[in-house]
Amino acid sequence: MTMRTRTLGTTGPQVSALGLGCMGMSALYGDADRAESVATIHAALEAGVTLLDTGDFYAMGHNEMLIGEALRTAPPALREKALTSVKFGALRDPEGNWSGYDGRPAAVKNFAAYSLQRLGVDHIDVYRIARLDPDVPIEETVGAISELIEKGYVRHVGLSEVGAGTIRRAAATAPIADLQIEYSLISRGVEREILPTTRELGIGITAYGVLSRGLISGHFSRDRQLAANDFRAHSPRFQGENLRHNLDLVEALRKIAEQKGVTVAQTAIAWVLARGADIVPLIGARTRERLEESLGALDVTLDAADLAAIEEAVPADAAAGDRYPAVQMSHLDSER
Repeated sequence: MTMRTRTLGTTGPQVSALGLGCMGMSALYGDADRAESVATIHAALEAGVTLLDTGDFYAMGHNEMLIGEALRTAPPALREKALTSVKFGALRDPEGNWSGYDGRPAAVKNFAAYSLQRLGVDHIDVYRIARLDPDVPIEETVGAISELIEKGYVRHVGLSEVGAGTIRRAAATAPIADLQIEYSLISRGVEREILPTTRELGIGITAYGVLSRGLISGHFSRDRQLAANDFRAHSPRFQGENLRHNLDLVEALRKIAEQKGVTVAQTAIAWVLARGADIVPLIGARTRERLEESLGALDVTLDAADLAAIEEAVPADAAAGDRYPAVQMSHLDSER
């Protein structure tokens, strides 16, 4: 495996071709092993992964502190190469319930102060609001991040799950490094308006959910019982007939993967990599074993015949069920 690099848009940093999404190490996918999580981050850095993605609301700061521990205990040479991508703005209560988003300039600076402390860094490389605050113009939120850049606390402005109109307004306010948005074989809405817009404006994409939360990893079984603290238990794509339909798509993809001598997960990640050099897939590995498998996608070459076969096996819009429950879908500016 040879780690390649890509650049986040025309204004962002050069990063590894794959980034590590660390959310699952702290929240939403059931219990995780802290020691194994730290070891996985170390293994990713050793393999050449430079981009570490988190959110200040992942287990209410736990994930940032986990990354901070991993960076603090990593060899200095690896620690210096690590780049942090942080989402902010999601509001939660002590029970973990969601209560909206806050993109006010004062809140942006407050969130950043706490993230810097928890991560143990003097700057955040890419900073972005997790979802659009409907009560605060995106220009004000982006403007506050720009002020943090001027003071050296942030390097680049990012966006997350916003639509084409919001992207244009943000880009007219400040240079935007990248948009983070879900993009996978079974989540392709970005291709209609959002991806053409980012490409026109020179904005990169960090793609999360490339394995659709494990659904198209090849490891999810029809009879798997999800823990109460695993949000997939409430995700439409993991329910009843939707799940059966979606796993049938996975089996069709598995036939293609087996013909190439690779895994389903590697094929799905390689497909996202093949969508363009402006796209950096985030892999959500929680263990070193899954990390190693995901990194193997870098050695998978998909030719025109492979891509055509994948498109036939898993056509656009073939998935059953929305990617989030209805309440969460209502907060996505990218879906409007």
